[in-house]
Amino acid sequence: MDRSEIEIGAEALDMTVGSIVADDYRTARVFEDHGIDFCCGGLVTLSAACLAKNLDPRLLLDDLGSARQTPADRSQNFAAWELPFLADFIVNTHHSWLRENDPAIVASTAKIASVHGLNHPELVEISRLFAKIAADMIGHLKEEEEVLFPAVRRLAEARKSGSPINPADKALIAGSLASLGRDHEEIGAATHEIGRLSANYALPPDACTTYTLAFRRLAEFEEDLHRHVHLENNILFPKAAALA
Repeated sequence: MDRSEIEIGAEALDMTVGSIVADDYRTARVFEDHGIDFCCGGLVTLSAACLAKNLDPRLLLDDLGSARQTPADRSQNFAAWELPFLADFIVNTHHSWLRENDPAIVASTAKIASVHGLNHPELVEISRLFAKIAADMIGHLKEEEEVLFPAVRRLAEARKSGSPINPADKALIAGSLASLGRDHEEIGAATHEIGRLSANYALPPDACTTYTLAFRRLAEFEEDLHRHVHLENNILFPKAAALA
């Protein structure tokens, strides 16, 4: 029987949230529904996450078990993918999304801050936070695409073919993982703060079309970030570290 078909039990309380989602992506929606961070905050145990959110662990286990009974989408079995394929998927899906959408989000959040900032001063801080996120993302994506992912591909190919391992690639991977991990923590914290300031993107009565669009884009950014960072923090990074 496939692991995803086994009902999740109490032993899962000692597992990290990130590892549960890495094992079965169907559980991601459960954590999202309960406001539990499975990407940047994925290293906490399930029991600790329940305590932080004042959730009954038994109810959360029931929800996770129900999620694992839904039909599995084999295209989302990310943990089974080879690292080069996973890296390509991240670039083609999530990096492309960020490059296409970040500039528009920066512009729209700056606009609503200038127009509505007097009545909603939190918009000024939201605009500042997202502008920094977008700026930081430029170097972050470059580091992944030009340093980490190429080194992972070379090392994976060497392991597969039995060729000698280049020590320089092992050093590149170790250095990049440390730097990129810190980036994820900072970007995740800033995104959480935006969610808090916006009351989870709740629109006030005087919200105009641009205001509505800006908050919708911010929510889409957060949703994409959860999936993006999950694939890296909980799957690609640990496997790359083991490979090196």
